Amino acid sequence: MTTHPLPPTPIAPSGSIDTSPIALSPASGAELDPIWAAIVPETRARSNDIHLPVSLAFAERLVAAHPEADALLVRVAIVLHDAGWGRVDESRILSEGFSGDWRKAAIRFEHEKQGCEIAREVLPPLGYDEEFVEEVVAIIDGHDTRKEAYSLEDALVRDADRLWRFDHAGIALAAGWFNMDPATYCSRLRSEIIPELLTQAGIEMALASLDRSEALLKTDVLR
Repeated sequence: MTTHPLPPTPIAPSGSIDTSPIALSPASGAELDPIWAAIVPETRARSNDIHLPVSLAFAERLVAAHPEADALLVRVAIVLHDAGWGRVDESRILSEGFSGDWRKAAIRFEHEKQGCEIAREVLPPLGYDEEFVEEVVAIIDGHDTRKEAYSLEDALVRDADRLWRFDHAGIALAAGWFNMDPATYCSRLRSEIIPELLTQAGIEMALASLDRSEALLKTDVLR
């Protein structure tokens, strides 16, 4: 991946920010359907069949807020970034990947490595050239286990990967993964995940989604 110094975070948008419920704007078009079709088995692991489509919808909103970004790179990378969960020992995903010092868990490095291999397998037969494939791989590699983003596209993928957690569907799934009730998990989102977001657009989308989710889930009293 070609790296460019990023502006100070949170990165300011150059386009408009949509903070409406993500269900109102599912991912557009059928351009990526051949990629989806190539990874159906990998979407069945760790609820990727919910996580990945919702993350793609958020990625497209982030691209709209940053029209200077390579939209295709962001969209393809977010579709494939967690496909590697489908090729690791599923019994270890929750026991290692969502407990203790989970950010440094070996299973997380393993799923990133597998995700890179999947990208190299599925993209060339679909007409994507080697340079583009390696740019996708560079984003997938380390998306969970490194703190820094190497490019604007990398930053947008990292934010999209986190934003799905703020929707009520993401809260319902991820709270269970971390063995938390929804209210406790929402508090964790505010204290730990929002500070990790790299774009102003991502922060505004996260806060709006979390406010709606907390109201819907009655976390003020169900805690």
